[in-house]
Amino acid sequence: MISSSELTPAGELTAEDLGSVHLIGIGGVGMGGLARLLLTRGVPVSGSELREWPALAALRALGGTIHMSHVAENLDGVDTVVYSTAIPQDHLELVEARRRGLRIMHRSEALAAAMTNRQTIAVAGTHGKTTTTSIMTVILQHAGQDPSFVIGGEISEAGSNGHHGTGPHFVAEADESDKSFLIYRPHVAIITNIEADHLNNWGDLDGLKAGFLEFASLTDDSGFVVTCADDPGTEELIAALRAAGRTVYTYGESPSADLRLSDVVSTVSGVRYQAALDGESLGEIKLALPGRHMGLNSAAAVLTALRLGMPLDKITEALASFPGVRRRFERKGIAAGVRVYDEYAYHPTSVKAALLTLREVAGDGKLLVVFQPYRVYRTRDLQAELAEALSIADQTVVMEVFGPGEVRQPGEGGVALTAAIDLPADRKVFVPDWEDVPAEVVRRSRPGDVVVTMGAPPISLMGDELLAALAGEGESGA
Repeated sequence: MISSSELTPAGELTAEDLGSVHLIGIGGVGMGGLARLLLTRGVPVSGSELREWPALAALRALGGTIHMSHVAENLDGVDTVVYSTAIPQDHLELVEARRRGLRIMHRSEALAAAMTNRQTIAVAGTHGKTTTTSIMTVILQHAGQDPSFVIGGEISEAGSNGHHGTGPHFVAEADESDKSFLIYRPHVAIITNIEADHLNNWGDLDGLKAGFLEFASLTDDSGFVVTCADDPGTEELIAALRAAGRTVYTYGESPSADLRLSDVVSTVSGVRYQAALDGESLGEIKLALPGRHMGLNSAAAVLTALRLGMPLDKITEALASFPGVRRRFERKGIAAGVRVYDEYAYHPTSVKAALLTLREVAGDGKLLVVFQPYRVYRTRDLQAELAEALSIADQTVVMEVFGPGEVRQPGEGGVALTAAIDLPADRKVFVPDWEDVPAEVVRRSRPGDVVVTMGAPPISLMGDELLAALAGEGESGA
């Protein structure tokens, strides 16, 4: 885990000043988005990986050099080496970069350099960052702004999570997990919500709230903060910022919200609501994704866009056409009459919201969740809340915790979480080995059911295997 004191704002440093950039672990979503941004900006990019992630082919097509190994020679001709919090400080390439005297930057520092001279819209919050960032980006695109952006997930159909645009805006997710969001100096700070998470780094909820307050206070004097009026975690934040003379705009169903939502309706085809800004009706707003939480995410982007002067008709047009984000309620396909989805949720609140929405989709069918817990500390500290959320499903298949670099103590992990889920013994199972999961899903599912893979990043690769297994079962039974 890095300390925020180790990070320094980029100042006037630009992406071009970085020279030839090498990214360690370039296949990850965050690093891949930065790589795509730099490549489309004309910056030479190389990177190293140990597995063939889906994003690598696109990076190669854009001119990136991908090394499928971690060796010192990868740094030949490189000026700047970029690492993420997941990369240990004794990594071979980091050690070599220090030996050679190369510039070494955390991902957030490199991203901050790319933001120089742009009007940055930084999206933070415990839940909904990726969807909100994506919607904000699409709204600006529909308004003809051609924003630069780096997103923690790919906008479906567009297949992109990073781009260098010609417009004045730069839209980016701001990650609170490692405190790296404190390096940014945004014009607009969006905070979707604040809940207990990443307490291994923040200590407690009060520490986390203080971090969000510091982040929000880093906005330009001419800028503003957008946050949710319905969220208990933001109440103190709103009061403190306004007491300090900061401009804060709020959204939600609360009567106090600047952008107030009413008549919120979520169905399988999407969510819609009536919106009013400062008491004046904006009419109905529709998003082709189900879930009340999706409606709130869209409202954050709508309010921001309106305060930035974007036309309402372009905003509603963008929302109506928004295709969604990969790994956020993404339909992978259907086989043997079973619909398979993938969802990135791993915090209890987002797991609960996703499963309640998928219940609507399942209709008369049953809902089966394949859950891979993300991080040992989170699974341990929030076990009761995770178990309660997973109990919404009809059946639950729990995999072992994905926690790179963490050590599980006796009694922690997937076995303990499975035992805590309030479902009959025959409707929950712990399956630690990846290769055993597809057969378990085939055994438990029937035509009309919905299966969702959910949780840590590797689980996104499971959907295709489930579809293949289900299709094979269907053929054998034909």
